[in-house]
Amino acid sequence: MFWLLLSGYFHEPLLLTLGALSVLLTLWLSFRIDRHDGERVRLRIDPAIIRYWAWLLVEIVKANIDVAKLILAPKPALSPRMIRVKATQSTDMGVVIYANSITLTPGTVTVDIDGDELVVHAITQDMADGLTGGDMGDRVTALGER
Repeated sequence: MFWLLLSGYFHEPLLLTLGALSVLLTLWLSFRIDRHDGERVRLRIDPAIIRYWAWLLVEIVKANIDVAKLILAPKPALSPRMIRVKATQSTDMGVVIYANSITLTPGTVTVDIDGDELVVHAITQDMADGLTGGDMGDRVTALGER
């Protein structure tokens, strides 16, 4: 709907039909997946999750600035590496939120989940150190304990 409003293609029957079909296919797949595993996740929006989102947004902005500095530097100080980060979350959903939060932060990507560890690619040593010594994992763990 957002794309439709921004694009202004209200009079293109092919685009509108394909768009509607893709929405229906996505809904069908979503319902089918839900029936397959039977696990439902309630959407819970409370002050704690809003505080986490606000904190994560600030972290994303700070990481964007760091990555932009790296890109614009005459000689970028890149030191890409793969690290393992301990996931202290007690639920699968907590681990997924942690992994996605890492991936949302520019300069880091969660590549794999191996038991209770996340395999993460970081483009600099400082970004890797920020994950191993940072408080993102603790914040996500605190979300799951409520």
